[in-house]
Amino acid sequence: MAAAARAAIQTFSRKLTPMLDRVIVQKAEAVTRTKGGIVIPEKAQGKILEGTIIAVGPGARNEKGDHVPVGVAVGDSVILPEYGGTKVEIDDNELFIYREHDILAKINKE
Repeated sequence: MAAAARAAIQTFSRKLTPMLDRVIVQKAEAVTRTKGGIVIPEKAQGKILEGTIIAVGPGARNEKGDHVPVGVAVGDSVILPEYGGTKVEIDDNELFIYREHDILAKINKE
């Protein structure tokens, strides 16, 4: 996990707490240069579909009223849908709030 992601987790986990099965995600930065040094214009860059979980809610409730734990944890890398999520700006940082079932996959870095 990058140092910037760790710093964001510590900062935003104190400021925002998602409700129920929602998670807060910081999207990865778009690649703006190739390995050869060519600058890629904004319009040619693809959508960013990967992010890091910053905060996790306690989970949805079942019929008995018990919390069902969320399947992702703080610091996990995930694949996100192309559209969706609620954009939130805090301290000039863009964060997105998703429901757990909107997250497409968890990236296992082993």
